[in-house]
Parts: sequence; structure tokens; C-alpha cells
Amino acid sequence: MGAMVLENPGEPLRYRELPVPRPAPEQVLLRIHACGVCHTDLHIVDRELPHPKLPLILGHEIIGTVVRAGQRVDKFKTGDRVGVPWLGSTCGACRYCRRGQENLCDHAQFTGYTLDGGYAEYAVADQRYCFTIPASYRDAAAAPLLCAGLIGYRTYRMAGRNLEKMGIYGFGAAAHIVAQIALFEGVQVYAFTRPGDREAQDFARRLGAVWAGDSTQSPPDQLDAAIIFAPVGSLVPEALRVTAKGGSVVSGGIHMSDIPAFPYRLLWEERVVRSVANLTRQDGEELLAIAPQVPVQTEVQLYTLKQANQALDDLRNGRMEGAGVLKISPD
Repeated sequence: MGAMVLENPGEPLRYRELPVPRPAPEQVLLRIHACGVCHTDLHIVDRELPHPKLPLILGHEIIGTVVRAGQRVDKFKTGDRVGVPWLGSTCGACRYCRRGQENLCDHAQFTGYTLDGGYAEYAVADQRYCFTIPASYRDAAAAPLLCAGLIGYRTYRMAGRNLEKMGIYGFGAAAHIVAQIALFEGVQVYAFTRPGDREAQDFARRLGAVWAGDSTQSPPDQLDAAIIFAPVGSLVPEALRVTAKGGSVVSGGIHMSDIPAFPYRLLWEERVVRSVANLTRQDGEELLAIAPQVPVQTEVQLYTLKQANQALDDLRNGRMEGAGVLKISPD
């Protein structure tokens, strides 16, 4: 099979011909149709996430068809279309798994980081951590739901219930999915972008945002919550400054630059700052149930498998509107 392989962080991916992997008893072998390109992939390539498996096939927003099943597989059969997310497996025995927090498992494995992922023509995945994809979504449109959608959805839910006004900092792949769900649920969305990024601001307005502006600006109203997808630590005090009493600021990224010191008065009045780590399978089931109801429309920019380095560079430099997706084989 063809695959784009990270041999050393900091270097471009290299195209390699590799043996097609064989599924273990609990695994399915997938013929990959599409794989999303995520900021987490960029953090791995750019040495911001330590100790990846090397050599590594990146990619954790996988849409594929089952072509072979391990002997203990009972959830899927040959021909089924499934999605593979970031969370690749958990131990089921640590204190986090026992209390329903599998996203914090001490021994979790992650697709495209500690396990080979989807920048390839085939991949294996544990059946227990795969999802059935709604039939209404074509492959490329479904791929961003598997991370931008899932992590974004968990971040949104962590912001609290009964929101009226919510800010989103960093209006990319995750934000454009979350914004649609929030609007569907009657929440007013305020979009914050890189200073001067008029295209992203126009994009947010087209999706229904009531206001869009630079991340350094104050919105016309105080916010009940703010979620941050941009990996910029200085946005935390900025978001606290425009968040109302009792509000939450939630960081949905796996990596962020250092948060600068800020005065206690920004946190006082029961404001909350928290992070989101990974996802649970329940998050996946909930998102894939609500997405067709909205319906969530994903904006994608397509690349071939061999254009993976170009996709990562476009993401790194803010040249991507919506989500990047490698189109690897036909629907």
C-alpha cells in the first residue's frame, strides 16, 4: 500500500510503499477513502507533541470500508463503512476507565500518534473504537467529524448548558462544525479570528455568527462561555475579559503556548478555565446522532495522499478554509 510516513519530527512526510497490515482478533482492516488533516497532526510534525511512534503514519479522521475482520469482530462486517477517531484504545482497568473517563485513560493509545493512522491506503483499527458513519455523509464530508467534530463537540458541551451567547476563538475546522450545532440549539455565536483575517470572519458570518472580529477585539456583548481552538495561550485572559460572571473558558486543543499571567479579577466571580482532553465513545455517538439533524455541513479542501505535506503547510500558514481532507480512494 502507499502511505505518507513521518520518519523524523521536523521533516516532511515521505511517500513509502508498505505491506498492508493484518488485523488482530479485535481489529478491522479498512480500505481508506478519506482522512482529515488536523492541527494535532501538525503539532506532531512540528515537534510540539513528544514521543510519537516512529516511523509513523499520521491521521486520525479516517473514513474507510471494512475489507477484512479479525476473528473476534462482531460489531462490523465486510463492506461496512466506518470512522476511526483519535482515541484508538483504552485499558478498561485504570481508575479513569472504571469511573467513565476513558478519555483520561492512563494507558490509552491514539490513532496517528502512538498507532499508525490514515495517511495511507489501508489501516487497522480496534472495532470497539470505530463508529458507524451516517449514510447522508459522503466520505470527504464525514472525515472532519471524527476529530474536528468530536473534540469540538466535547469542548462545546464542557462550556455548559443553557448558553445564550458563546465565543469561539480560532475559526477553523472544529469551529465551523461546533458553530452549526450551537446555532441549531439556539445559541448566538461570536467568532474571533487572527487579526485581519477577513476571509475567516466572512466565513463565520455566512454560517450564522452574529458577530465576527479579531481575537484582540471586544464583542458587543458579554459572553456566557468562550471556547478556544487556536493554540495561543494569550487568548485565555482575553476570553476571560469578555466572559460574564459564572462563565467558562474552555480550551479544546491538545497543545497551546504558555498562558501569560493575568489579574485575579478576570477569574473572580466564579468564572472557570478548563481544558478538554481527547474524547469518549459517548461523545462520538452523540455527535454522529445530532450532526444529520442539524444538518452539519462540513467545508472541505481536498488533497491527494501525496499532497499531504502541502495540506499540512496550508494548515500551518492559515491558508485552509474549513477542513483539509486527503481523498485517498473513491466513495
